[in-house]
Amino acid sequence: MTGRRDRAEARAQLATFLTLTFLSSAVWWGLIVREGSLGANGGRYVLALMWSPGVSAIITRLIFQQNVRRLGWTPGAPKWLALAYVLPLAYAGVAYGLVWATGLGGVDLGKFTTPVATFIALGTLQSLLSATGEEIGWRGFLVPTLARRMSFGRAAVVSGAIWALWHWPLIIFADYNAGAPTWYSLLWFTVMVVALGVPFAWLRLRSGSLWPAAVLHATHNLFVQAFFDRVTVDTGRTRWLTTEFGAVLALAVVVTALVFWRFRSAAEVRRPVAR
Repeated sequence: MTGRRDRAEARAQLATFLTLTFLSSAVWWGLIVREGSLGANGGRYVLALMWSPGVSAIITRLIFQQNVRRLGWTPGAPKWLALAYVLPLAYAGVAYGLVWATGLGGVDLGKFTTPVATFIALGTLQSLLSATGEEIGWRGFLVPTLARRMSFGRAAVVSGAIWALWHWPLIIFADYNAGAPTWYSLLWFTVMVVALGVPFAWLRLRSGSLWPAAVLHATHNLFVQAFFDRVTVDTGRTRWLTTEFGAVLALAVVVTALVFWRFRSAAEVRRPVAR
């Protein structure tokens, strides 16, 4: 009876969280689409949008528990934070390195003019500010709640699919793409994000903390968007291969996900952990 009650409560919490997230996000999607761009004035709405999942998770916890515990606030072991920080350098470095090496895209390091120390310190903090809003929701709340009802693999894929779907309005109706056709951008972005759901969920459940996921999210955005994309030169087909909407980066993430999948048992035994 207790197990049935727990599952019913998990379903109710999931329904509440997802309803709040998508309803609140719809406000910011509409404002961004009205602006026509994620930049300029639209950039102000992007930060609010990225905090919609986090705020929704906090409200859901307050409704059902009258507190905000069990979202993974403790920092976890430093090794998981370190792994999360460098992981995007690995998969993005391989993806962009292959594109550069094969001549399918050029590289001009002169386009990167930010001092390295400033880029690492300030860039990480700025990126973490926005990424944390999403991660309180997606990995702080969603992944552990799903893991109470299903296996690690299903929890990782389902959370990744919801995360990908949440981005779709910006790809379809705004300018969140790299200039490729919308269908193509949707395809490879979705492949990448669903695959990313595996290492994100693994780090969340293995560490018992949301912070490795927040760091991974922040450094993915920082290194891919602010470094690799900036120094890459389009030679005609490059946009079909790189950025978050290209095939090569997506496939590199899929390989990364398969590595974490191989060690999924290390996260399975910790599924209920949600400190």
